Amino acid sequence: MEILGLSPALLALFVSFGFMVGVLFGFFGMGGSFLITPTLLLLDYPAPVAIGSGLAFYFGTSVIAVLKHYDVGQVDYKLGAILFVVLSIGIELGSRLVFGLEALGIANLVTGVAYVVLLAGIGALFLRRAANLDDEDADDEDVDDEIPAIGQKIQSYTVPPMISLTSGGRASLWTISGAGGSVGLVSGLIGVGGGFIRMPAIYYLIGTPLTAAVGTSLFAGLFSGAFGTFTYGMSGSVDLTVVSLLLVGSALGARIGSAATTIVEEDDVIVYFGLMMVLASAGIALSELANWLGTGALDLVSVFLLVGSSFAVALMILYQVVKSFDGDDAGVQPAADGGD
Repeated sequence: MEILGLSPALLALFVSFGFMVGVLFGFFGMGGSFLITPTLLLLDYPAPVAIGSGLAFYFGTSVIAVLKHYDVGQVDYKLGAILFVVLSIGIELGSRLVFGLEALGIANLVTGVAYVVLLAGIGALFLRRAANLDDEDADDEDVDDEIPAIGQKIQSYTVPPMISLTSGGRASLWTISGAGGSVGLVSGLIGVGGGFIRMPAIYYLIGTPLTAAVGTSLFAGLFSGAFGTFTYGMSGSVDLTVVSLLLVGSALGARIGSAATTIVEEDDVIVYFGLMMVLASAGIALSELANWLGTGALDLVSVFLLVGSSFAVALMILYQVVKSFDGDDAGVQPAADGGD
């Protein structure tokens, strides 16, 4: 029996996967489309549909998460507006390249290889950062909120026109355009919102505090995601049924993930996020190998690595949220007893 053209198993998969990706999205400020698009590719959706649906999903989750970050003032609107313009240009170029590759019959291959390289590289950077955490001083609690050394170095090169940042400091419009345009090109090419590379670009290259980088990344992604969705939607490359099911789950997940940033230390789970991206990269690599060898066994392993890793990290975040609440309850009870 099928519902909305999908089996009950796929319906449950899309809703639950959307929830888990929403948790990750809200917590890390990095889009879930980098997981959605390859998953759809593994389920044999055409590359343009997988990419367009991934961007549409990112747009929907951006609306949810931005509202949460707006409440705590973590958005640089001027920077976000500039990034939107250059991101849109990059996405348009990337989408044109995808349709050209599709005409040549190699869009799926190029997209898969790009994912393997990008996810593995970003995952390695996160794992390196996690390893370096042990070398930081215990009393340097605000180190993540400061502008990184490389960002300060880039800001020292005052190539006009210069843009004043709401969070403090100034950045060259050329730096912003180069970083945003490159991220947009990748977003349009492989169908991601670009948060997993846009947020680090804002943090390290433009030079904003991490909290502002997360909120501004989401804000810029909100509009670039809308533009990308429109671009692919005009060609009929957005599966509204799949996107709607994913958004049903992510609506709650993204709110929980965004709220978790105020009570859970990112350092506690950053190593798991890095592992998740490395495992996702391995999953996509296995899928490409399965297509080359013509075997279905490796496809099952690739789906497990891709979906299972995201579920595991999201569950870790949820566990720490629940643990935090349990700790608060345990701390409140003795105080109440002592007052009696």
